[in-house]
Amino acid sequence: MKIQGACHCGDISYEAIIDPARVSICHCTDCQALTGSAYRVTVPTLIADFNLRTGSPKIYIKTGESGAKRAQAFCARCGSPLYAYPVDNPKTYGLRVGCIAQRRELVPTLQIWCDSALSWTADIGDIPKLQRE
Repeated sequence: MKIQGACHCGDISYEAIIDPARVSICHCTDCQALTGSAYRVTVPTLIADFNLRTGSPKIYIKTGESGAKRAQAFCARCGSPLYAYPVDNPKTYGLRVGCIAQRRELVPTLQIWCDSALSWTADIGDIPKLQRE
C-alpha cells in the first residue's frame, strides 16, 4: 500500500510503501514516554520503499533496555514523531501511524511489550465519548 505522511506543521513529508497487515501497538515504557501517551502505533517500511519528500528530521538516539540503540526521527519545529530505526543495522523504518494520511485504514494486528501496558488500555469501550470538544 502506498502511503503519504507528514509532521503536524507540514515541514517534513514523505511517501512510503507499507504492508497494512503489519501495523502494531507497542506498550513499552519508552514508547509511552516518547509519545506522551499510553502506547505507540507503528508500521514498518523498507528503507528502500521510503522517500523523504520535504524537510529533514531531527534525530534522537535512545538506548533500549537491551542496550540496542534506535534513532528516533521527529520534526524539530512541531515535535511530531515520524519514524525510528535501529542504529546498528538499519533496514526498515518504523513509521508512526499518527503522521500517515491513510491512518484510518491501518488497523493494528499485534500488540507488543504488553507487560508494560497501562491496565486501562485493555478496554476503553465503556469510557464516555464526545464527538468533538
